[in-house]
This record gives sequence, C-alpha cells and structure tokens, in this order.
Amino acid sequence: MNWYLAVLKKYAEFKGRARRREYWNFVLFNIIISIVLMIVDRMVGTFSAERGFGVLGGLYALAVLIPGIAVGVRRLHDTNRSGWWLLIGLIPCIGLIVLIIFTVQDSQAGDNQYGPNPKTAPIPTGPGA
Repeated sequence: MNWYLAVLKKYAEFKGRARRREYWNFVLFNIIISIVLMIVDRMVGTFSAERGFGVLGGLYALAVLIPGIAVGVRRLHDTNRSGWWLLIGLIPCIGLIVLIIFTVQDSQAGDNQYGPNPKTAPIPTGPGA
C-alpha cells in the first residue's frame, strides 16, 4: 500500500525513475480498486453495460490517469527509455506486449540520464510514507 500512496504523492512527477515494485504495486492496487468499484457500481445501479464501467469506476479512472501515466514514464526512465515509449501501448496487442516487456525489465544499474538508480534510495515505509 505504501508504494501505491508513494505514486499518488508524486501525482504529476514525470522526471526521475520508478522501480518495478513501485510500478507493479500501483498497477495491482488499481486493478483491485477497480474491481471493487465495479462491484459497488453494479450493486448501487450506476454501472452501464453499454459503456463498460460505472460512475464510481469512471471517476476513479480519471483520478488516477495522470499518476498512472507519470509512474509509467518514470518506469520507462528506469530502463533508460524515453517516456514517449508509453505511446507504443496504443498499438493494439503488439504495443501492449512490448510495453509489458519494457516494464518488467530490471533497472539500469547506476545513474542514467533520468536520474539516480531508485534501488539505492530509501524505501517508503511506515504510516506516513
């Protein structure tokens, strides 16, 4: 949960690097929260089958859109790629596969043009992290 909150605290920070753990924990929590909100939307009656999402799910998706893009860009920076590579995900099927491969790769050792290696930075812990 600390990694998820750490991403939200860096709401629109596109500079720097993000560890795999930070990125994938954010993705995992987004999936879990989206599923819970979809269930709540169905129970409350605000789910639209035509659109494929409900009011709560849509509001949540809008709220995490910028942090999601920012952490994706920082994750690509960690593998020494430009954040513009995130746009490859717009290509059906192939783009998503390439993007997943990029995001599961290990960090580039040491510093790169996007900043110091985040593995050497302190890990967010505790209730205030």
